[in-house]
Amino acid sequence: MRALATLCLLFAALIALPSQAERLKDLASIQGVRDNPLIGYGLIVGLDGSGDQTTPFTTQSLNNMLVQLGITVPSGSTMQLKNVAAVMVTATLPPFARPGQTIDVTVSSLSNAKSLRGGTLLMTPLKGADGQVYALAQGNMVIGGAGASAGGSKVQINQLSSGRIPAGAIVERAVESPLGGDGTLMLELNTSDFGTAQKAVEAINLSFGPGTALALDARVIQIKAPTRPEERVGFLARIENIDVAPSQAVAKVIINARTGSVVMNQAVRILDCAVAHGNLSVVITTDPVISQPNPLAGGSTVVSQSSKIEINQGGGALQVVRAGAALADVIKGLNALGANPQDLVSILQAMKAVGALRAELEII
Repeated sequence: MRALATLCLLFAALIALPSQAERLKDLASIQGVRDNPLIGYGLIVGLDGSGDQTTPFTTQSLNNMLVQLGITVPSGSTMQLKNVAAVMVTATLPPFARPGQTIDVTVSSLSNAKSLRGGTLLMTPLKGADGQVYALAQGNMVIGGAGASAGGSKVQINQLSSGRIPAGAIVERAVESPLGGDGTLMLELNTSDFGTAQKAVEAINLSFGPGTALALDARVIQIKAPTRPEERVGFLARIENIDVAPSQAVAKVIINARTGSVVMNQAVRILDCAVAHGNLSVVITTDPVISQPNPLAGGSTVVSQSSKIEINQGGGALQVVRAGAALADVIKGLNALGANPQDLVSILQAMKAVGALRAELEII
């Protein structure tokens, strides 16, 4: 079986496909209509002895909460917080969310709690980047992991120090997302491309009339919005469902230097080139050698090591890689080298250096 057979299967769905039309909503988004991250600090209670162990800020937080509830903690007293844990609470406020709606929250341990399973999050304000409170979180944790320990042994499945609370926060403040208040809407492409921007403008003008859309650059498209606010939702719904055939993507090869993974798109092309590739392996074998003296000699047994080193050089004959006009041809040519994905990284870098690889080479 050839070394790059797995790579062939990975790209089978991408080979020689014509450009497909996509909905504009899959290619772009409305400027200003976006999610907003929220964050808060809170306490989890009700843990089964798996909470924070004498963590200073957890103790301080619990004392402050008890004081607000009218309970005075004697000064100098030591609190055992095995059932309490300090956590960070994060959530995403979707666009057009209104007070009273609920959103999901993620809860993560902040200190050395062993597990948050079975805990209850106490009321936690969630703030935005401007420091304002936009939601209040509270509820019972849902954790997909499990674990047990006894006698020094421990078994754990998945993560126990973080979990989610479905519909665990109530929105208290809305974020205004104006739509065409000044008579214009800005459409932002997910990927900057002059060709796709021009095609989108032509498709919009064809549907709504000349002058409706204007491309400001390779990403932003300015659209004239209806003057009546009640007409803008239907107007945007029609725009989002317009079919646009995006321009062909830039030829690119992505190499993961840590794992050796190689991914390329269907725009990658190669020119005729010759490549010599061979594998070098070093095998070291060590055997013990025991030297035992004569029984009457009075000596002692000596154990020494005998090592044998072998160097194997794989075939490195020149292989001609033919020019490829499609991704299938590129993969076929690379397969002819008999290289595995790890070796392919070095080969692609060398082909790029000599100008035989017509694609951007990006290493992550």
